Amino acid sequence: MSSIVLASGNAGKIREIQAILQNDLILPQSQFQVVEPEETGSTFVENAIIKARNAARHCGLPAIADDSGLVVDALGGAPGVLSARYAGAAASDSDNNAKLLDALSAVPDHQRTARFVCVMVFMRHADDPTPIIAQGVWEGRILREPLGGNGFGYDPLFWVETFASSSAQLAPEQKNAVSHRGQALQDLRRQLGGL
Repeated sequence: MSSIVLASGNAGKIREIQAILQNDLILPQSQFQVVEPEETGSTFVENAIIKARNAARHCGLPAIADDSGLVVDALGGAPGVLSARYAGAAASDSDNNAKLLDALSAVPDHQRTARFVCVMVFMRHADDPTPIIAQGVWEGRILREPLGGNGFGYDPLFWVETFASSSAQLAPEQKNAVSHRGQALQDLRRQLGGL
């Protein structure tokens, strides 16, 4: 298998994907000085395809891209595809978390249901007309204050019932075994017959 470029500039995502796949042939796009494209899609699938196509075109290699985010029922699906920039283009994780808590301040606990969604796309080349698309969904609930120091993004606010803890309280290997990203990568691996 030739090298595959991982179309992400998000250090947390790169760390998780490399930990799950443990494949030295998968190289982050930063090694190729890829400029990230504007994510103009209205769905996770569209944005993942935009990112994978951009990386494949720039590098001349097959590409994997992840687009993922938090979908909160009480907010009509927000922050959704805008999860990383919910509080603005240069928002930090803590900025996004603060905005989410503010938006949900009047919402009772039983209505704070949410899920992390991850779409993974594999493109053989930039003009691949049939990209392979995999998806993972991780159900949870939004807490009223952050808990835990692991993970990134909304992990400290995402309560996982099966573990009776926040995502940020899980060890990385626990999270990777059950998370939306872990599920999507396992699905992608199945569809590709390995990775």
